[in-house]
Amino acid sequence: MTLFNRSSRSQTSQRTASRTASHSVKSTKDEIDGQSITAYQLGKSDRVWQNGYGTTSDGNDTNRQNKPTRKLTKNAKQLIIYFSRSGSTELLASKIAKASHADLLEIVVKAPYSGNYRKTLSRANSEREAENYPELDMQMPDLSQYQTVYLGYPIWAMTLSHPMTEFLTTYGSRLTGKQIAPFMTEGGYGQGDSVDRIKSILKNQGARDNQYTKSLVVDGNKVEQADSRVTSWVKQIVERQ
Repeated sequence: MTLFNRSSRSQTSQRTASRTASHSVKSTKDEIDGQSITAYQLGKSDRVWQNGYGTTSDGNDTNRQNKPTRKLTKNAKQLIIYFSRSGSTELLASKIAKASHADLLEIVVKAPYSGNYRKTLSRANSEREAENYPELDMQMPDLSQYQTVYLGYPIWAMTLSHPMTEFLTTYGSRLTGKQIAPFMTEGGYGQGDSVDRIKSILKNQGARDNQYTKSLVVDGNKVEQADSRVTSWVKQIVERQ
């Protein structure tokens, strides 16, 4: 989902988006770390979805009733680290996990973003202007066993979402020597400068000798249609490992 600032929008359009969101809750058959995934925007047309504007979530990052995803094994060589607010990125992460058999780690913030899109938009704009990113609430594992790290995030204002920015700023040095595979959900405007931001932050944090794969970019309302793209993308990454 892309968060971006819209200076004006008719009240009629806002009411329509709100009604549509309230009646479009969609669960998938997909699971992540044994927990079901809910993504409210799946199946919405581009016209109805409006690039994510008005799409609700549960008000507590991805799924209110779910524990933060943390699936770590002793032998995996690949790790998926992701942040998801509305469910789309989490669904994409689950598909990548199935195709790659990678471990999973969800980025969690202490003060969750609102399920109300406009409230999250307002907060995100304020954080970006002040460069005051959210405090994380998670424990980092030892990353030494992993050769490839998939980094997943929604696109906000044509760049990284703030929790991923904070994660890389805090823990970026631990990604030295890893193959980095970025994947993202967005609202129809592409990956923006997000990958350049990842490279810049990791360099500034002292990470060295990283290789970067081609990015996987999927519209937030069409993640359930991305299976073949995920399979092809993961295959290319595994072959490079």
